[in-house]
Amino acid sequence: MTYTKNFRSATAEEWYVFIPGFTDPGTGGAAGKAIVHYNLYGNRDMFINTTVILDDPALFEPEHFQLVYSIADELVNRLVGYADTLLSVHAGANSYNAEYKR
Repeated sequence: MTYTKNFRSATAEEWYVFIPGFTDPGTGGAAGKAIVHYNLYGNRDMFINTTVILDDPALFEPEHFQLVYSIADELVNRLVGYADTLLSVHAGANSYNAEYKR
């Protein structure tokens, strides 16, 4: 899996996610994207909302849930690190929400 930054603002980042063997059926490009949005509370407290959107319909199949879970977990670990994070994964039948606490 590889990823590349597409967009950056003061409060958000968007990353394209490339997964070998999977593509966006509309464009033939990245299989998905990750959006990392920073909610800043004062100068010390920060909470991060991360959304992973996977576009390849093959990743919507129930037998790929563990793969989807592993992809999302790895993206949180690499892009967000150990900050408190709310995760929302959109992958058809494999969609789910999670919370990462340090």
